[in-house]
Amino acid sequence: MKPRTPPLQSVRVLDQLRERIRYMHYSLSTEQVYVYWVRFFIRWSARSGQMRHPRDMGAPEVEAFLSMLATQRKVSASTHNQALSAVLFLYREVLNINLPWLNDINRPTHKRRIPSVLTKDEVAGVLAQMDGQTALLARLLYGTGMRLMEGIRLRIKDVDFDRKAIIVREAKGNKDRVVMLPHSLAPALRVQMLAARSQWEADRQAQRGGVETPHALEAKYPRVGHSWAWFWMFPSPTLSVDPRSGIERRHHLYEDRLQRALKRAVVQAGIAKPVSVHTLRHSFATHLLQAGTDIRTVQELLGHSDVSTTMIYTHVLKVAAGGTSSPLDALEAFARVAPTPPHACREPEALYA
Repeated sequence: MKPRTPPLQSVRVLDQLRERIRYMHYSLSTEQVYVYWVRFFIRWSARSGQMRHPRDMGAPEVEAFLSMLATQRKVSASTHNQALSAVLFLYREVLNINLPWLNDINRPTHKRRIPSVLTKDEVAGVLAQMDGQTALLARLLYGTGMRLMEGIRLRIKDVDFDRKAIIVREAKGNKDRVVMLPHSLAPALRVQMLAARSQWEADRQAQRGGVETPHALEAKYPRVGHSWAWFWMFPSPTLSVDPRSGIERRHHLYEDRLQRALKRAVVQAGIAKPVSVHTLRHSFATHLLQAGTDIRTVQELLGHSDVSTTMIYTHVLKVAAGGTSSPLDALEAFARVAPTPPHACREPEALYA
């Protein structure tokens, strides 16, 4: 069956949405997510067979859409908030409609959970099961507390071996920060840099398209994407087509490679905990606090804007260190030292005689 072509009205709205997202310098992943939810909202609202422009809809349609996601689709609170953010962006930024009902829509509360954290022995066991680029990348994320995309998008210019520091560019919230470069990781990173240099030289000889640079930097410096300083520390072994510009160029390592390698390593290490790449970041923070690092320092290394976000690791620390003893332990300790009652060795019949 031939796929149904979306109405031209919907296509125009989505084009306007993409244009506004790019104007505001949102990431490609945010663009894809927002386009998905806005398209879903428009098509769902036309389930009766009548297509309506979002401008002609209001609070009842938006709330019905969100209610459907919660009751029928049973999406999580984070997914629910994601869909709501996309719809609100459509009305406020694209259609320029800021009606009172937009502020009255309730967001589902996202309950903060204690993250899964590995012990030092478990981290060592997982890393021992990994090799190659993915092993180096996993060690880098655990050793610095960087997020997955922060480590994969690392540029040559942002690794300072002399100062033993790494500059994390445009992290969450579009903020930069500085993290330590682990001394034990410096030799392996130098080897990785030599491998990246060989790939850069090959691309230059073949006159390929260079690498992506942010915020139209190439408009001001046309050859900046071909420079060694802007090349990836972890380049992809294959070329890919930029979905926005259509240019074939060298992208960074695909994030799924590390995720799949870590998943295999966790199974091989025999760890029965929910472990993702982000677990390495949680473990980094917890182990620093265990070693006595000030929580403000950990907050800066993680790039948290509020210390309350970092405080979640103190709860993990209490559990991991067994900070509060159970009353059962005291009871059993008392039972071991308490004298035996005189009647304890009598026969049961004698007790009721």
